[in-house]
This record gives sequence, C-alpha cells and structure tokens, in this order.
Amino acid sequence: MKTNILFLLFFTSFAFRPCLAQERKILDTIFANDQKNVALFFPKPIRQGITGSDNFVFTYNREAEQYFGLLQATPGKESNLLVVSSNGSVFSYIVKYKDQLDQLNYFVLKSDTIGNEKPGVIDESEINKKGIKESGKTYYYDKFCSFLVNRTQRIGRLKKRDQNIVLSVENIVFDKEELYFVIQIENKSSLDYDINFLNLGIETRQKGKRKSSQIIYKEPLFKYAMPSKIKEGGTGKLVYVLSKFSLGDDRRLILELNEKNGGRNIKLKVPHKYINNPN
Repeated sequence: MKTNILFLLFFTSFAFRPCLAQERKILDTIFANDQKNVALFFPKPIRQGITGSDNFVFTYNREAEQYFGLLQATPGKESNLLVVSSNGSVFSYIVKYKDQLDQLNYFVLKSDTIGNEKPGVIDESEINKKGIKESGKTYYYDKFCSFLVNRTQRIGRLKKRDQNIVLSVENIVFDKEELYFVIQIENKSSLDYDINFLNLGIETRQKGKRKSSQIIYKEPLFKYAMPSKIKEGGTGKLVYVLSKFSLGDDRRLILELNEKNGGRNIKLKVPHKYINNPN
C-alpha cells in the first residue's frame, strides 16, 4: 500500500534496523531543552531561521549555508520556529520546552514545506519577468513582516513619549538584503490620533563650533500594516522595509511621527549602533 507522504516527516534516528519499516508522523511540534541539542536536517541548505521568543535559540551557519540547524530552549511558554531554505521553501513548527526529550534528530522532507516565499506559478505571457520578481518580493515582505509583528523579540529600549503618544522601535531585523523596522505607536490619550505621516531619515551631525544637522529621508521598499488612525487607548504595530545600510558614528536614524490637524508630533532618535547590529 502506498503511503501518502504529503506534509509528513520521515521519523528516524541514527540507529535503526533497515528491515523494519518506520512510521512517519506529522511534525508540528518540536521539543527542546537546555541540556541537549536538537538537530533538524533539511532537504536544502538553511538561509534563515527565526524563533518567536528569546527562550528558544535556533543556530545555523549564516556564512556558509548548511543543511542542519540546532535548537535549544530554556523553560518558558511555547513559541514557534520559522525556517526558510535556500530554494525559498518555508517550514514552520511549534516549539516547546521539555525536561526529558524523546527525540534529538529530525529529518525534514521536501513535502513538509508549508509553502514557498515566492508566489505560485505565473504565466510569463501575462506579465514580464521583472513583474514576477517584484511580485515575489512583495509576497515575501508581507509574510515575513506578518511573522515579525507577532514576535516578542526586542532590540533595546528605543522609545519616545509626548502628550501620551508613544513611538517606539521594537525590533530591527536583517534578512537577505533588507532591514526590517518593527515600529509601534501607542495612544494613551483620550483623543484619537490621526496620522499625517511617519517618516524615516538619516541625520548627519556636523561637529565643530557651529553644530548643525541635515536629514536625508529614505523611502521604504515596503510598508506593512501602516495605520491611518490610532484610536484612544489603542496600539498600532507596523513594519518598514528598507535596503540594508550602515551608519557612521556621526549619523543616526530619525523617525518623525506627525499628527494630521494636530500638534502631537514626535521625533525618535535611534543611535547608529542599533542599525549596525540588528537582530
């Protein structure tokens, strides 16, 4: 009888009897602890691997792509693991802490992927190759941004408050050739906050007796979940995607939040060290 192997994991270990057929089970949850390494072997080299919270750590070779990664965990709430392979295949799992581990090695099949970072097959007679490439980027940006806004990881305390409006940068993540800025806007006032614009720029500070500065604004490649209004007592979280860049010690990132028909405007300054050392 043929076994349906769609979205199933080949369950095996290093010691097995070749004459005994092994069962395959759906791999949706992976258990780990801080005493042993749990190894995951993928059909293609790993390009990106991210956990949803800091009590789980997934390590892999970022310089030379390899087929396996190692997962460890400390006690805490369950989270998730997202892995993208070199051919764009996406794998997603729930990860949990467990004192005693029943399995230390997982071998992932190509059919276990939940999808691909690129959209489905597109007829090249309908749109040109450039259009296909741009559609693929937009699709990837949207999926990765969605993952980041639900992640609890923070890069540091980057926050500015004025008249009960709080602007903060929750995380800065480097992936492929882009920087992802996870931004949060909180309205702790009794009035709705209508957003006129949220600009991001690079400020260059001139040294010497006559100190001055100049801001060059950068247009994001992609904006995710950009709100037009934050209701009273509400919170909005969004992501700006920019081409990767680094800053010298005489420069810093500036976020300018401007209220439509109002005066509750905020300018948040982000030191260069956070840009040069993203997550």
